[in-house]
Amino acid sequence: MTTVTVHEAKTNLSKLIAEALAGGEVVIARGAVPAVRLVPVKKPGKRCFGSLKGKIAIDARFDEPLPSDELDAWQGE
Repeated sequence: MTTVTVHEAKTNLSKLIAEALAGGEVVIARGAVPAVRLVPVKKPGKRCFGSLKGKIAIDARFDEPLPSDELDAWQGE
């Protein structure tokens, strides 16, 4: 684990980013107190349409109007 001050992080940001992307742990401290951890951004996963097929079901009442008391609650009344 690499711990650097904010000033060192400003000076060596490109090197610290490369280290984090390579799997290293980089901590930036204010004085002697660790403040933040530099980590790579995870790429979003690939969407797979139909992945919930058979896991959820929509009731036949789905398109029916809401009861008046529930509709009032949604409208903040």
